[in-house]
Amino acid sequence: MPTAARLAVCAVLLIATAILVGCTKPIPMPDLGERYDRTAQYHGPDRNPVIVIPGILGSKLTHPPTGTRVWGAFERSAADPGTPEGARLIALPMEMGKPLNELTDDVEPDGSLDTVRLSLFGLPIELQAYAQILGTLGVGGYIDDQLGENGAIDYGTDHYSCFQFDYDWRRDNVENAHKLLEFIQTNRKVVQRNLAEDYGGNPEDYDVKFDIVAHSMGGLLTRYMLRYGDADLPEDGSTLEVTWAGAEHVDRVVLVGTPNAGSISALVQLVDGTKFSPLHSGYSAAVLGTMPSIYQLLPRDRHMRILGPLHGRTEIDEQTGDYSRSHARRIIRPLHFADWQEYNWGLASPKQDAELAKLLPDVEDAAERRAIALDHLEKSLLRAEQFHAALDSPQNLPSNISLTLYAGDGVPTHDIANLDWDGRITNLTQSSGDGTVTRESAVMDERLGTDWQPHLVTPIDWTDVNFLFTDHLGLTADPVFADNVLYLLLESPKTKQSR
Repeated sequence: MPTAARLAVCAVLLIATAILVGCTKPIPMPDLGERYDRTAQYHGPDRNPVIVIPGILGSKLTHPPTGTRVWGAFERSAADPGTPEGARLIALPMEMGKPLNELTDDVEPDGSLDTVRLSLFGLPIELQAYAQILGTLGVGGYIDDQLGENGAIDYGTDHYSCFQFDYDWRRDNVENAHKLLEFIQTNRKVVQRNLAEDYGGNPEDYDVKFDIVAHSMGGLLTRYMLRYGDADLPEDGSTLEVTWAGAEHVDRVVLVGTPNAGSISALVQLVDGTKFSPLHSGYSAAVLGTMPSIYQLLPRDRHMRILGPLHGRTEIDEQTGDYSRSHARRIIRPLHFADWQEYNWGLASPKQDAELAKLLPDVEDAAERRAIALDHLEKSLLRAEQFHAALDSPQNLPSNISLTLYAGDGVPTHDIANLDWDGRITNLTQSSGDGTVTRESAVMDERLGTDWQPHLVTPIDWTDVNFLFTDHLGLTADPVFADNVLYLLLESPKTKQSR
């Protein structure tokens, strides 16, 4: 098309767009501050304290011995995964034959990642992460933050009932589930003491129960904590009995964008590594492969989200003797150690030896480094398989718990990985979700990989399911989510919602 014609077409489109925009009325938004201020300032004994739990990458990580920010800031003083020192700070230790829970380092969580700080050409840049939801729910020092154009939520001067649970998101989700239970037990006593001081009586007189709002992976460790309390996964791989031991002091649970059936993005990152900022070094597959939590975000084998290369198969009709040729794709099992070895994925890739040399500086032999990496990979995959089995067994919620889901829909989201003959991910099929987690994964739709059925099949006993048309991190900032979660936590009666 000639240049003049292209310009004419563009002009027409711009005029048409301007007309449509001019004819479209802005969507009215409620003043949430006006709506909820009075209720938010009520702090009676019958109001549940709230715990906000971020997802993977959602807690800042610090190395106290050196004061280095390991995660949560992309500045010169932060750990750089491109250097040996930075890679070792960010990665978890690996050691042959040692259980994952014993592979510890000196890195500690340091609060929720409210704001991401970047430095471009010496100029500071700030990007909002969890500040929105922390401000909306009155957590800590975020009580005065503005809720966009919708006003501020004023919680008054009494703020002992809102908490944020930060955790080392690199580590096994079962470990962090145990820490969450300890966090609840400790802060329950804090709230009880405060209530006794304000309203009289003994602390034990107050039956304090918590409401939990958990984003992304935070929802997985929450579900484990509710089901099993402080019980660990059996070393022999046997099935864990659901006791709901962690549900005693919990009332309402809200999960936001939780990958209950996993995310194909976890596989891509474990295989290829990732780069969270174009301005800084990437995180190699070897560094990410040391983190058990990422394996626990992989899709389930039975949902068939990873397809091998197309191969032909010859069949013979026994009656006519005619030959026919069909084509099919091999189903790859994301938690099967042999498949990772066959395709040289992640820690199983010989191409990761330079990175392994950074992570294991005391191991001079490349073959020994590879053996340690393979041992760590196998342990992490087995742990993930057990974790999935523990979460996937169907169970009805206890009568005192409600479980609400907010999931993304309408945003193209990687759903199926297609491989070539060398095991490389050559194509990613998309479906609807929040850009990270598909709608089907969030609701844990067991119809994936099976014949179609008209109604949802899921092992999770949802009380309520809601869909928002925004991306993964944007779910917590969506005004529709804010309005509904404030109503649920502040105004809805403290009884289990009817199904």
